[in-house]
Amino acid sequence: MKSLFAIAVLALGVGFGTAAVSAQGSMDSGMKSMKSDGNPMVGGAAMYKKKNIVENAVNSKDHTTLVAAVKAAGLVETLSGKGPFTVFAPENSAFDALPAGTVETLLKPENMGMLKGILTYHVVAGKMDSKAIAKAIKKGNGMATLTTVAGGKLMAKMDGMKLVLTDEKGGMSTVTIANVYQSNGVIHSVNSVLMPK
Repeated sequence: MKSLFAIAVLALGVGFGTAAVSAQGSMDSGMKSMKSDGNPMVGGAAMYKKKNIVENAVNSKDHTTLVAAVKAAGLVETLSGKGPFTVFAPENSAFDALPAGTVETLLKPENMGMLKGILTYHVVAGKMDSKAIAKAIKKGNGMATLTTVAGGKLMAKMDGMKLVLTDEKGGMSTVTIANVYQSNGVIHSVNSVLMPK
């Protein structure tokens, strides 16, 4: 469960075109490294465009908690499905920052419903890469509202050159790696866990 999802872009007024390009550039430059075959490296592993979200996530050392959580919540089949999905994937360090015992408690079978709600709050239906998010932010005059598959809302905007998501409790998460394309969608790594109401 140590990795899930997050994304954002802000642009105001006449300068939006330039800001949107900068926002996309900052998201694109968030890729930590790229193999010569064009597959980005996340958590020390190549993320193959022909593999689905789950198939790629299991190889990332930065997302072991996410994978454990997805399995515990019974979401492997869903996130391996056709999609497309946009996943804001918190890194392991994001889960480590939660209060002590939170992850362990969520992974218990009796808390499957709560865990599923948190994980699906990190997922948006459709394939929203940085271009699509920039377009949504422009349309929203500097702020985009993204509806998650859990039914909650995430607010996406730019904070300087950083793309930021704000959850329903006011928590903020910054995109650290953007546009990691999968066969059934796209992943954006984020640096904190997003929480629904």
